[in-house]
Amino acid sequence: MGAVIAACEIGFWVLVALGLAARYGLQWRRTGLVLLALTPLVDVVLLAATVLDLRAGATASFFHGLAAIYLGFSVTYGHEMIAWVDVRAAHRFAGGPAPVRLHGARYARECWMDVVRTGGAVLIAAAVIWILTVLVDDPDRTVGLESRYPVLALILVAELIWAISYTVWPRKPKPAS
Repeated sequence: MGAVIAACEIGFWVLVALGLAARYGLQWRRTGLVLLALTPLVDVVLLAATVLDLRAGATASFFHGLAAIYLGFSVTYGHEMIAWVDVRAAHRFAGGPAPVRLHGARYARECWMDVVRTGGAVLIAAAVIWILTVLVDDPDRTVGLESRYPVLALILVAELIWAISYTVWPRKPKPAS
C-alpha cells in the first residue's frame, strides 16, 4: 500500500509537470489544461486501490490510514498546490507576474483559509476512514484505520496554532535589498 501511495504522489506531480510543460514550454494550452484536470484521477486510483486491498482481506495498516489522509488533503489542497506552481511557472517561463509574498493581515487571513481547508481535509479523511471501516466490517482488521482519528485532530490543532501565531505575531515584509 505504501508503494501505491508513493506512486500516486509521483503520478500527481508528473501530471502537474507535464501539464505545465505543455502549457508554457510547448504553448499547448488546452493539452496543459487537460493534463492538469486529470490530477483528481490519481485520487480515484488511490481510493480504488485502498478499497480493493481491504476488501481482498488485508488488515488495515498505517498506509491505509495514510491513504485516507492523503485523499482528504489532495481533494482540499490539490487545486491550491497546482495554482501555486502555475503562478511560479507562468512567471519563470511565460513572463507572468511575480508571485506575491503575503505578509501582515493578508498572510494571517490566508493562514485562516488554510485552517478551513485543513478542516475540510480532516473531515474528508475521517469520512473515508469511516467508509472503509464500514466496508470491511471487521473491527479486528480496521484498528489501523481508526487509530488515525487522533492524528487528524492533531493536524487540525497544529494548523490552528499556526494561524493563531501569525494573527498575534504577523509576518513582516522582507526588507528591500
